[in-house]
Amino acid sequence: MKQLLTKLRKIAQWALAIFFGTTILSVVVLKFFPVYYTPLMFIRLFQLDEPKISHTWVSLDEMSPSMPLAVMGSEDANFQEHWGFDFAAIQYAAKRNREHPEKNRLGASTISQQTAKNVFLWPGRSWVRKGLEAYFTILIEVFWSKERIMEVYLNSIETGPGIYGVQAVAREHFGCDAKDLTAKQCALIAATLPNPRRFSSKNPSRYMKKRQRWILNNMRYVKPLDK
Repeated sequence: MKQLLTKLRKIAQWALAIFFGTTILSVVVLKFFPVYYTPLMFIRLFQLDEPKISHTWVSLDEMSPSMPLAVMGSEDANFQEHWGFDFAAIQYAAKRNREHPEKNRLGASTISQQTAKNVFLWPGRSWVRKGLEAYFTILIEVFWSKERIMEVYLNSIETGPGIYGVQAVAREHFGCDAKDLTAKQCALIAATLPNPRRFSSKNPSRYMKKRQRWILNNMRYVKPLDK
């Protein structure tokens, strides 16, 4: 029995060493190389009626400067101040969801958390997935700059059925490149991000236009991303 426990302990130690080694290495590698595909892209292939992956990587310098402002104004106003987790937003969301359970649940995921999920994990609400999300969020905050996190985020977000990243949605929905998007177009793209398969930046509903105006107003108070 003692020999078995010793063997199991060694296996566990090797498993942990391999896990930490490979995950840290993958984060370091992706600090320098483009992320061309993500797990979500392949998962969606089996969920779409017309499977496709429309995605083109572009650098942050090749995007409209309004695009980072739009997603920060919509998703994470404190992106440049926090270290991956916005605890004030988490507390507010928990209180609001507790006091108003009849309303749609309010999330508090930061851009860093969403980037970790999009690039390294899969969609879901399990505690295991959330725990891994927190782990990868810490890693990218340690090894990547805020500019790199934003660059990967804007290249990996789902922006429509089978459409990923700002360059792809700019071409498919607005007939231009990401660098030529207007502030209003950037705000409209950001408005769809809670559910880009339901909301469209190509054919926006009245609700989307309302969110667009709200985001445009928020963009006035967001600090531009340092480069």
